[in-house]
Amino acid sequence: MKKNGKKTLITGMIMLILFSVWTVLIQTVDVQALGQNGTDIGLASLNTWFHKTTGVHMWIYTVTDWLGLVPIFICMIFGVVGLVQLIKRRSLFKVDKDIILLGIYYILVILSYLIFEMIPINYRPILIEGRMEASYPSSTTLLVMSVMLALAFQVHRRIRNTNVRYVLYAFTVLFTAFMVVGRTVAGVHWLTDIAGSVLLSTGLYLIYQGTVQLTDKNN
Repeated sequence: MKKNGKKTLITGMIMLILFSVWTVLIQTVDVQALGQNGTDIGLASLNTWFHKTTGVHMWIYTVTDWLGLVPIFICMIFGVVGLVQLIKRRSLFKVDKDIILLGIYYILVILSYLIFEMIPINYRPILIEGRMEASYPSSTTLLVMSVMLALAFQVHRRIRNTNVRYVLYAFTVLFTAFMVVGRTVAGVHWLTDIAGSVLLSTGLYLIYQGTVQLTDKNN
């Protein structure tokens, strides 16, 4: 398992490197002033073609926005799990390491979101309630993929009932697919924003998984 952990950790780092390269590319390749109020958009031909093809569907945006509360609720559940363990065991060091690492992982996801909110790479293709908003990477896609991938990992570790495990796996896959596809076709992000979120969330998750595998007592 430790060998697998190292491979997973390295793969996660590679994904973050790819995310960094992708971020540079969308700031340097085919940059055109085709965004809101003449803002620059990288890979503009691809982005504008895809945006015109899918159009804007605000109802999908609204639905996926509200469903973004689901991963937040899941984070709260694991927060309660950690808190209960802390109270019962009376020491942070006695809380399950994968739960502590999960908390750190959630913090890294939030920090990633905040950094790109403070340093916008580009803006949404449409105004949201009359305002220009940072669009890269897609925050909803980042949140959903980061939380749901970790949920599947925790289900694998903690749920012994096979039927319950498969139901939760199915929910995780279907919900994630719906949210990512929905956010992609809603027309509130550029295609490159979604791709950036997929790379970033996958990289962060694999680093979390690899770290857990490396620190697991059973290894």
